Amino acid sequence: MATMSSKSNAPVQTSGPVAASYGPALAVLTTLFFIWGSLTSLNDVLIPFAQHVFTLNLAQSMLIQTAFFLAYFIISLPAAKIIDWIGYKRAIIVGLSTMVAACLLVYPAAKIPSFPFFLTALMVLAAGITVLQVAANPYVAVLGRPETASSRLNLTQAFNSLGTAVFPLVGAQLILGESVSAAAQSASQDAVIKLYVYFFAIVLVLLAILFAVFRLPKMEAAERHGGEKIDDSIWKHPNLPLGAIAIFVYVGAEVAIGSSIANYLALPNIGHFASNVADPAARYHSALAIAARYISVYWLGAMVGRFIGSAVLQKVRTSRVLAFCATMAALLVVVTVLTNGHFAMWSVLAIGLFNSIMFPSIFTSGIAELGPLTGDGSGLLNMAIVGGAIIPWIVGRVGDAINHSWYPSMTQGETSWGERYGQRV
Repeated sequence: MATMSSKSNAPVQTSGPVAASYGPALAVLTTLFFIWGSLTSLNDVLIPFAQHVFTLNLAQSMLIQTAFFLAYFIISLPAAKIIDWIGYKRAIIVGLSTMVAACLLVYPAAKIPSFPFFLTALMVLAAGITVLQVAANPYVAVLGRPETASSRLNLTQAFNSLGTAVFPLVGAQLILGESVSAAAQSASQDAVIKLYVYFFAIVLVLLAILFAVFRLPKMEAAERHGGEKIDDSIWKHPNLPLGAIAIFVYVGAEVAIGSSIANYLALPNIGHFASNVADPAARYHSALAIAARYISVYWLGAMVGRFIGSAVLQKVRTSRVLAFCATMAALLVVVTVLTNGHFAMWSVLAIGLFNSIMFPSIFTSGIAELGPLTGDGSGLLNMAIVGGAIIPWIVGRVGDAINHSWYPSMTQGETSWGERYGQRV
């Protein structure tokens, strides 16, 4: 990623006077980043929830991320076309309306309960979020001076990370109980319904109304008008395909780590949680409920990093900051693999701090100087988020293979990375 040039700080220029105040528009758009961050991060809590409610192994439970992020691959290019047809503002309203429908689908999925139905609801939810991503990310990038695009997108993404820091803690508290009883599972299902149907669906309806009445500035230089012929192609801009590859790998790694944190920290030689519980299965489940709360720490690091990155990127080239953060994240992965106990635990949680600036920095690099092709470029970059569907599933398969090799007596419902008493962990 360090090979990207400094033009990553120079997306298309906005229309109108440079001195125009875009503060209110940025504030309204930032609410979108917060809400979709909140919903996306709840997947990390839904994975251990699904493992027990639907009796799934690691790879099967990772299908939650596969279904969710597969929608990015399917919907991103159609979302770009929707922006071409109806503009950024109306596309955002379409995305919010789709998310409302998805939240309502969670009700029958949790009541039946049906894992395939649950995955369908998450795919519809992700489809709506994809439309928001394709519309809102480039909109923020072009909403102001080109040279501060990365800084501006990192700032709004920081509020996305605020959502990802808060709601895993809320979800772990409400959804994951420390009991494995049938009554506790029923309470977990009710908590899922309350979060998605009675909270998020209402909030999303209110947001859709807000965007319907709010006047967003027009971005003429970044919009394609009907019937307009453009003597250019996204493939003539090498920063775009390079950005797509980078986003595929980055999102896959970020999601795989976030999805695995609860299972990883619940291991007896990592988090040392619930060590006073005698029964191994009950001990692991209790440890899992505690460990899931630390997902918020991972995403809190991303929020802090984005606030810091927003300031640093005002002074330092995007490519240099990106290269430094990628190197540090890779080193922390190596450290957590080679160590045990709380050192390994805090090493893996600290990865979020250095992951922080990667997506907005890669994104602004990818759409730099695309002009009216910005929507199409955004669609391609958001397609690459499908890495979040593929890489976590591979990690789950590897985890299941390790479990089977080290603990051959494990049965279908035992999902831990060494749940069977942890003798060899």
